[in-house]
Amino acid sequence: MNWICKICKFETPRKTDLLKHYRLRHGHGGEFLPCLYWECCCSFKTWGSLRTHLSRNHSTRALVTRSEILSFKCPCCSLNSISTERGYFEHISHHLKKQETVPCVFENCSFKTNIYGTYASHRSRKHSLDVFKPELLQRYVNPLNAGDDPIVEEDTQEAVSDLIDEEIGELPELIEKNLAHLLLKLECIFNVPQMCVNELVEELHFVSSSASGPILKEILQSCIKKHNCDIDDLVISEMVTDLCECNPITLALRSNGPFSTSHKRRVYFKEHFSMVEPIEYLHSAREQRSFQYIPILKSLLEVLKVKEIHDFLTHNCETDGRSETQYKSFRDGTNFKNNELLSENNPAISLILYVDDFEVCNPLGTSRKKHKVTAVYWVLANVPPLLRSSLTSIYLAILCKAEDLKRFGYSAVLQPLLKDLASLEEEGLYIPSLGINVKGTVYCVVADNLGAHSIGGFVESFSSTHVCRFCLGEKSQFQVSEVRTGAFCPRTIQEHKVHIQTAQGNTNQSHCCGVKRQCPLTEKLKHFDVLCGYPPDLLHDLFEGIVPLELALCLNAFIKERYFTFNELNQLIKEFPYRWADKTDAPQPVPLSYATRKSVGGNAHENWALLRLLPLIVGERIPESDPKWLVLLNLKDIVELVIASVHTDSTICYLDSKISEHRHRFLAAFPQQTLIPKHHFLEHYPQLLQVPCMYLLVSLTKMFLR
Repeated sequence: MNWICKICKFETPRKTDLLKHYRLRHGHGGEFLPCLYWECCCSFKTWGSLRTHLSRNHSTRALVTRSEILSFKCPCCSLNSISTERGYFEHISHHLKKQETVPCVFENCSFKTNIYGTYASHRSRKHSLDVFKPELLQRYVNPLNAGDDPIVEEDTQEAVSDLIDEEIGELPELIEKNLAHLLLKLECIFNVPQMCVNELVEELHFVSSSASGPILKEILQSCIKKHNCDIDDLVISEMVTDLCECNPITLALRSNGPFSTSHKRRVYFKEHFSMVEPIEYLHSAREQRSFQYIPILKSLLEVLKVKEIHDFLTHNCETDGRSETQYKSFRDGTNFKNNELLSENNPAISLILYVDDFEVCNPLGTSRKKHKVTAVYWVLANVPPLLRSSLTSIYLAILCKAEDLKRFGYSAVLQPLLKDLASLEEEGLYIPSLGINVKGTVYCVVADNLGAHSIGGFVESFSSTHVCRFCLGEKSQFQVSEVRTGAFCPRTIQEHKVHIQTAQGNTNQSHCCGVKRQCPLTEKLKHFDVLCGYPPDLLHDLFEGIVPLELALCLNAFIKERYFTFNELNQLIKEFPYRWADKTDAPQPVPLSYATRKSVGGNAHENWALLRLLPLIVGERIPESDPKWLVLLNLKDIVELVIASVHTDSTICYLDSKISEHRHRFLAAFPQQTLIPKHHFLEHYPQLLQVPCMYLLVSLTKMFLR
């Protein structure tokens, strides 16, 4: 019988090989490492903790069978089918969050509490490697392996010792790499200046070499005296000197070591880590205007070396369990099915570009807009939505000063990126593990409304006549007609080409039907559709547009109706018992100027939380039939429908009707208020959900909201 890895099902006849597999394959990826024994449900955060557990708890065992499995029993309820330690404590946490008293589950401990933090602290301090109470463990026979022969094993202590002997030669290199990772994290993740890192390196070198010498000498002398050994002081001093000077940390940090200066660290990072260096492109050498580009094909090649990402490329997990009547991802919509490269090639690389501006300096100070930078990021759309919205899955492509972008245009700035993307479309990217060239293209570009219009070649002023990139409707018609009535003709490829020619050929006219110029992506990429390639801006349309506007209007009306005062409203918002993620996203007090500004002033996640929790905060004070209250409740339903992860034709039709109902309720409750362009954009959402680009934007929006 073979030893089997519980994580990836790797099999080997020797325990030492399995231990080595754990260390090399799973010991550095942030995974919880389960015990090697199938009847043991313990799991550990680090490789060292697992090794200690094996030495303490499994060193004297003669045999173990995979047919015997343990499950946990809950001390508070009848549940007894949890098979992992992590799942067990997640279940216990649900009892604690309900303020139920939970006893300690470890042997010889009578501790009890109903506070989650206290329980977690007690477990961490008192029971890091303790044994569970026998009455909370249930042994049963696994019917799939009931007939297996027992595994007669070598002693665990010997197996761990053999592995340690193999590790000794690799340990200095491992320590050096871990130290390099730490220094790189300080610079790139925690934004510690290089000057501070240099100071830290000098202090660590002093502590590990000179300062620790007397302490080590005292420890050695104490140990020698304890065992009644007679060793000359000169020998002890030499041992201490060797221990200090030959320490891998000391060797790495000393003046001629690889981490002593920022330059040497950069050289080490390039040689030992996967690094794609940026390339500087000049706009004007005389004026020293330039931008930085990180080659996307090289970055893609490094990303696809990761086995999990490689598996997502070859096997589309989003199609598993998919129903023909559901819209679960962008692959279910007409935009993907009409894209010949993505729909007909398997595997194919789907990319999402993301464009946004950010301020390097204080946006409220004297340097406002002086150092504003435009960034272009990319996301591999082949990964699941949960990973797609993670910051670690979003990679940088271009950095350019916003004023340079405005001066030289997107065509000049995007030129090296589009050249690589055109090569990806035509020739593909060679993936060594597959042995083939894999083609790909940009599925869509995610940006706010201003950014999308700037790149796409549409008008950038939303006070213009044609402000919608989805249809040909005029702004004056938004107040009298709905999108669902068919009053606004959708843009088509043929008409869009005519509009581009008209706008470029007429010097007296800045745009034609809202189109100023051709999109640079459509000039270089054959499989990018400018009309479907810029999804709606959910975050700004709803959470920083319609929601704060209508909250301000309705709250002002409620205060005038004397349902509550302004101070009472803010007091209720402040005293509401927010839980879990809502504690972080708790709405701020409504500002005094909310009525004149027509905005409650919060950011996206605060406005979302306020709209979602408002019925619980002030709902009992407002009559159910109040028309303005019905406006907010209707808007709350629309938000919940829009951000849903799965849609059907029925839910999309329901959303369409709710948006139409909301329009009529809003105009009836506030007859003096005009609809803003974002109300019109919202009316396009039901159609766009069937395309659908919406799911991509929802995934990225959740990244910023949580």
